[in-house]
Order: sequence, then structure tokens, then C-alpha cells
Amino acid sequence: MGALKPIRRLLIANRGEIAVRIARACREMEIESVAVYSDADADALHVRVADRAVRIGPAPAAESYLSVEAILSAARQTRADAVHPGYGFLSERAPLALGCEEAGLAFVGPPATVIERLGSKIESRRLMEAAGVPIVPGLTPADQTDNGVLSAAQSLGYPVLIKASAGGGGKGMRAAHDEIQARELIGAARREAAAAFGDGTLYLERLLDRPRHIEIQILADEHGHVVHLFERECSLQRRHQKVIEESPSSILTDAVRARMGEAAVTAARAAGYVNAGTLEFLLEGTDQEARFYFLEMNTRLQVEHPVTELVTGVDLVHAQLAVAAGERLAWTQSDFSQRGHAVECRIYAEDPSTGFLPQAGRVLLYREPRFPGVRVDSGITEGDVVGINYDPLLAKLVAYAPTRRQALARAAAALREFPILGLRTNIPFLLRLLEHPAVLAGEVHTAFIDVSLPALIPPPTIPAAVVAAAAATDGHGASEEHGATEKQSATEKHGRTLTRADPWSTLGRWGR
Repeated sequence: MGALKPIRRLLIANRGEIAVRIARACREMEIESVAVYSDADADALHVRVADRAVRIGPAPAAESYLSVEAILSAARQTRADAVHPGYGFLSERAPLALGCEEAGLAFVGPPATVIERLGSKIESRRLMEAAGVPIVPGLTPADQTDNGVLSAAQSLGYPVLIKASAGGGGKGMRAAHDEIQARELIGAARREAAAAFGDGTLYLERLLDRPRHIEIQILADEHGHVVHLFERECSLQRRHQKVIEESPSSILTDAVRARMGEAAVTAARAAGYVNAGTLEFLLEGTDQEARFYFLEMNTRLQVEHPVTELVTGVDLVHAQLAVAAGERLAWTQSDFSQRGHAVECRIYAEDPSTGFLPQAGRVLLYREPRFPGVRVDSGITEGDVVGINYDPLLAKLVAYAPTRRQALARAAAALREFPILGLRTNIPFLLRLLEHPAVLAGEVHTAFIDVSLPALIPPPTIPAAVVAAAAATDGHGASEEHGATEKQSATEKHGRTLTRADPWSTLGRWGR
């Protein structure tokens, strides 16, 4: 522990926008980047922007991005110094971290023992309780049969939240308001958890009445130094999946913010945490007496990390790589402050009018808005094919401004100038959400989208920006002006030549 481990070549064990984001950081830090790809991603953007690329298997994630052996084999093949897991896939799987440790590779994340400890929602609750961090009242049934879980629910009292111990992202989670619902939902939650995580263990929490979801970003190095970078408000969710995130939260008082930050640092120290991580809390109340409860700790970079970067000025991926190389954090807690306001909108290939059904197809037209104060992190370019094998996240639009109202308005204005053709997206839905009176007033909670859904589903219309962009095209998915401004480049990738528009010219722009 503590020895410097220079990173000269980094293998990025992921795909899409986060792999592109990490490759950009590598370029800025003069680190050689190595992409991995499945057969479905042979010509994907993250492959084109990396310095090298290695095939790791067929399209199914279980045979490629979720294969620890395939990732480690790619690292050996390319003689990488380190592995960055991004988010999702293997990012919170202890076997990858352990495999890296055994192979002498720096893992850009916490040690395998910490991932394993915090990956169990049951164990992490015990750890936080012992450390004095408030937790949501709950029970972990020793009897994991359906009847045993039902008995625990009755002891805890309804309503309850049935949750997967090894879960995340809302999978294996069901809300039961009475015994009849619990009997129906326990089996479904267990099956979903087993299918998603290979572990059907369940635990129970008291179902809070319309809480807010607040998370705290932390950074920790190998030398025992831990800091927090304040909060992100993640209450706008659909079926426990975040849709819009912002920082700072419009509801936290300075006193509550300080208490939550201190709790996050205490939790990270108790876990022996290293690298970037996020403590997720549920918040009840809006004044100085507001109560917060530990929900879980994510042992990875979050999808919504850009909002923290914009309000603190800290590049989290740069910090991750520095910590993984054994460096000390360059800051003390007093060095950080929140400046301005940032809002992130997740743009998905999905159709809100059909229950948010994921969409697949070729991206015929794709034009990122060029707004001051707007950053777009994307994993696609025009002409790419969005398939059915992976998450349908296309891009993240992040707006920064001096005030919350200005940031919301800037995000909405930029979304109106973001034409995408070839498949449906959730952009009209995001616009309705951003301009909803309750959202503008900051009066939201974790169930807000679900209870307000009918008013948020827009009629099937074609946005004006899409009409204008389509009219300007030459019929082949690219306008003459667009085609003239992008250089053609050829990138050698292990003996094959990929010829496309310069991929770096279309990357997300930073608008600070």
C-alpha cells in the first residue's frame, strides 16, 4: 500500500459513453487507452477513440463485457498497467478487482474485499450501523424462504420495500403495502434478483413516504485521506432508475449538507474505502431537523458524475487514475466548494408512449447542441447502429449555470436543439419533466415521475429541431456543411482499418 504505480496503458473494461469519457481522460493525461469490444461493438465510438482495441467475445454481455477472464486476457494481451471498469457490467464485481490484484494490475476502484463487503446490501447495512451511520429501519430474514420473508415483513410492519441483497438499479425491488401484495411480490423479487445478480437473497426496509434521494460523492486515497465533494439530488426516478440528476440539491440546508458529508466520510473510513465512491441516502423532511438514512454505497464512478465535476471543478476520472497510481489526494475538505448549478439529463433510445420500450435501429441523424454551458457525453455518432444487447443510453446532456432556474432553462433549450432521427428517444419526455411546475419549484420525491406519468408523456410529434436538421440533409444522414467540417481519418486497430469521421470531433463538449 502507498507505493507509486505509474499508469502508462489503461484498459477500459466497458463500452458506450463512459468508455469514451475515460478514453478522453487518458488522452488528457498522456496515458495510452485500450478499448474492449464485443462483436456488436466492432465499429463503436469507444473503439474508434481508443489508442488500441481488443475483441473480447460475441454480442451477449455474459460472453464479453461480463467475462472476467476475457477482460483479464485482454489486459495481458495488451500489457496494460491498469483496468478501469467504468460503471455497470463488472464495475462492482469483486472477482475482477481480485483478478487485477493477482495479476499485478492496478484496479481503478476499491480493493476486492471492500467491493465484496459493500456489495451485499445486508453486510453494508451492518457495517454502517456499527459505524453510527443512520440506516433505514429494516430486517434481514435468517429464513430466506417465502414464508420467512413474509414473516419478517409482518414483524417490520407495512408498507415495506422488498430488496435484493446483491442488487442495484431497482432490480429485485418491490413495494408491498399489505400482506396480500407481499405474498405476490416476494417470489417475483427473488426471481428477478437471481436472474440479474445470481443471488436471490432478500432483505426488507421500511417504505418511507415519498423521500428524496440524495447521494454524496467521496474520494479516498491509499494513505487514509478521505474527502467528500458534496451532494447530488437524484430524486427524479422512474421505477428506481434515475432520469435527471442535479447538484447542489435545492432542499438541503447547510447544516444537513454538512451532516450528510460527515456521515459519508465516516462510512468510507469504516469500509476501508479507496478511490471514488458514492454514498446514497434517503432524506425525510426539508428543514434543519431533516432525517437521512443510508441506502447503499456504490463502489464505482456514477453515471451522474459530471454534475459534481461542473460544480466543484474536480475531474473525477483524473482523480481516480491518480489514486489508482498510488498518489495522495491533492485536497483537504476546505478546498472544496459548490459553485453554480448543474443538471444532467439521460437521453435514452426508448419510447415513453409505449411504457418506455427500448428502441433499436440506425442513427440516421445526430446533432449535439452547441450551447455555452452545456456538456454532452455521448457513446454514439451519426450512422451508428443501436442494438438490443445493451443499455439504451445514448448520451448525457449536462447544463451548467449560475442558478438552478438558469441551469434548468439551459438544459431545456439545449434539448430542443438536439435532433436525433432513426429511432425514438425520451427527449420530449425530458422536456416536459424539466418544465413541470413542481420540478421548477424543487418539490420532487422518488415517486414523483411514477405518480405524475400521464402528464409527462407527450403526444407523438416531431420536434422542430429534427424537422430543420432533416431538411438540411442531403438524404444520406449528413448535411453538406456537417460533412465538410469533419475530417476523414483512418485508425489502425490490430490490423483492420476503420474509416469514419474523426471521432474526437464529435465528443461531448465542456461548457464551463
